[in-house]
Amino acid sequence: MARRRLGRRFGWLWAAYAVSAYGSGFGFGALPLIAVLVLHASPAQVSALSAVGPAVGALIALPLGPWVEFRRKRPVMIAMDLLRFLAMLSVPVAYALGWLGFVQLLVVSAALAAAKIAFGAAGGAFLKAVVRPDDLLVANARFESTTWSATAIGPPLGGAAIGLFGPVVTAVADACGYLLSALGIIAVRGREERPVRTPGRRGRELVAGWRHILAHRGLRALYVNVLLVNGSIIATEPLLAVLMLGPLGFAPWQFGLAFAVPCAGGLIGSRLARRVVGRYGRGTVLRVAGSLRAVWLIGLAFTPAGVGGLVLVMVLEFAIIVSVSLFNPVLATYRLEHTPDDRIARTLAAWSVSSSAAIAACTALAGVLASATSPRAAITVVGLVALASPLLLCPVVRPRGGDRPGGGVAVRSGPPRPGRPDR
Repeated sequence: MARRRLGRRFGWLWAAYAVSAYGSGFGFGALPLIAVLVLHASPAQVSALSAVGPAVGALIALPLGPWVEFRRKRPVMIAMDLLRFLAMLSVPVAYALGWLGFVQLLVVSAALAAAKIAFGAAGGAFLKAVVRPDDLLVANARFESTTWSATAIGPPLGGAAIGLFGPVVTAVADACGYLLSALGIIAVRGREERPVRTPGRRGRELVAGWRHILAHRGLRALYVNVLLVNGSIIATEPLLAVLMLGPLGFAPWQFGLAFAVPCAGGLIGSRLARRVVGRYGRGTVLRVAGSLRAVWLIGLAFTPAGVGGLVLVMVLEFAIIVSVSLFNPVLATYRLEHTPDDRIARTLAAWSVSSSAAIAACTALAGVLASATSPRAAITVVGLVALASPLLLCPVVRPRGGDRPGGGVAVRSGPPRPGRPDR
């Protein structure tokens, strides 16, 4: 299948996304690792770092959907990248001055979460002017592929860099990724009209995204499923970090390697997305891949020490990532094609705010459970909860016309968001 050309402007946007993704890949789990290795944080503190920051960030971002909707999107994206650059850079600066504390990590986590939501809301709407509607799935798959290639290469290098230069080097790399992303978005250029605010009450504008999601049968089912599965997956990450770096005695580079090697599965899933959708249809892919991405998580609870444990984590993560990387671009395309043009930013912001809140709640509950029992027991409970999530995909029935294998799409009204994809 010939590679589709999406134009120079998309090339700059993709390059901006890539440098940000590679910076984050190098700094994989930077804040939790700094909390564990520098501040010697407890399991409850590490889980709180992963929970409180996104929760506060989601609260801050709550009014950002309407704010982004009626502004030019490229300046918003640039501003959010610069904000994340400054927030992350504050960590190595404070460390060098001997001022780094747990509260600062919480503040940085919240700032990153809020800026990510605003960036994603602006990015989805902005991309509509960059790619054609029938190129949405291709663009989504390329972003997804870049995410997983960055995650495959970044963590091992980040782990080695931690061993050579100390734990805060990953925060520096992540910060530089945001700065280069901002420069790439500046290079996209092109004329952008200022959106015209439609008449309506501010309260209705604030909840317009949620009203659209909940009124659409397919989006509503996917929304609830994504909140549960993403929350479960992210909730296990700090627990697995504590388990592997603590009782099981894995080195930081081994922890990074355990998540890097399976990312080859992300390249497989994202590159197959277009072909699989063409053969089986979007509804089938959403149901099958959406179910498969939830069934492997419980296996992480049985991770032993030594080489066997490293291999088990790699195999399970590979299975999860293949399913996620196939599901994500199809979900993003479906969501945006079924969203009216004048509600794209608000819908994406509502989805991201909800996702951050769900991740925060799941991570906090898992942290409390881990403190009361053990990280291994908490991972077991989270895995059991995730096993129920495929039932939520039942309402994603065989779609009409547009989602038949090889069919077009009835509603083409929005682009994928080029923000950092949620795991």
